[in-house]
Amino acid sequence: PEARFLDHEAILDEREVADDDLNYVATRIGDFGDDNRAGIPRTLHRISAMRNRKGRIVGLTCRVGRAVYGTIDIISDIVESGKSILLLGRPGVGKTTMLREVARVLAEQKRVVVVDTSNEIAGDGDIPHPGIGRARRMQVKTPALQHAVMIEAVENHMPEVIVIDEIGTELEATAARTIAERGVQLVATAHG
Repeated sequence: PEARFLDHEAILDEREVADDDLNYVATRIGDFGDDNRAGIPRTLHRISAMRNRKGRIVGLTCRVGRAVYGTIDIISDIVESGKSILLLGRPGVGKTTMLREVARVLAEQKRVVVVDTSNEIAGDGDIPHPGIGRARRMQVKTPALQHAVMIEAVENHMPEVIVIDEIGTELEATAARTIAERGVQLVATAHG
């Protein structure tokens, strides 16, 4: 494995990354889930593993997460209207950062539940990052269960708003429709 690129292919180091380097990092972060993502507790940072065919980690991608206040100012009227919103965009443009800010702002006045499948909205660990304010967070055991936890949130926790990142399957789209039909505002992202 090699340290290859970050930020438009800028080489970080000429020294090849050894298995010991990867193991050192992997043993000091949270557990990798079924989506090969792990987090650093009480932060918004995410580490994703690249594995070989045998399942051994051969590379890591580190993504820095930030809580940026004011990112929804331009759409605050839509956010506060109570209508459901789908934010579309390519990876890395700030969709999740906006989602986090939506959760924080709406939770000042409404019951907001964040369905956090990869712990990217509210960070890793059992204590959510303060970036979501008073919103409550439900973690998802495995990405395949995201749609079920979306419905569970509505049925069990009386939200006025549900915030969800990365809707991408037919089951998740159906769950989103069900949520809207029950009168709950849904604010979500999708790659597009």
